[in-house]
Amino acid sequence: QVRLVESGGGLVQPGESLTLSCQYSGNGNRFATMGWYRQAPGKQRELVATVQSGFSPTYADYAKGRFTISRDDFRNAIDLQMNSLNLEDTAVYYCYLAEYGFTYWGQGTQVTVSS
Repeated sequence: QVRLVESGGGLVQPGESLTLSCQYSGNGNRFATMGWYRQAPGKQRELVATVQSGFSPTYADYAKGRFTISRDDFRNAIDLQMNSLNLEDTAVYYCYLAEYGFTYWGQGTQVTVSS
């Protein structure tokens, strides 16, 4: 059974950086698509970034140039490095893994950007 556990969320000031990590287990498909979504209060969940073996990472427009997604198969983790955070980045960030027609989600980690 696939299991995803996020960590690294917290409270930061505008302009600061934060790195989120997602530890995954139970996945036997190294070509699974993985990534991050986020959901701000009162808004729909939106894609942040994706990573898949053999392909370049993809990013939402607002994340390009500020966020970097990476996959570490040794740690069984994907990381999201977020720089130059602003108030609009405040949201719950969810890790996901998609394979064989199924999508699995982590429990989410809160990121709050506030001065």
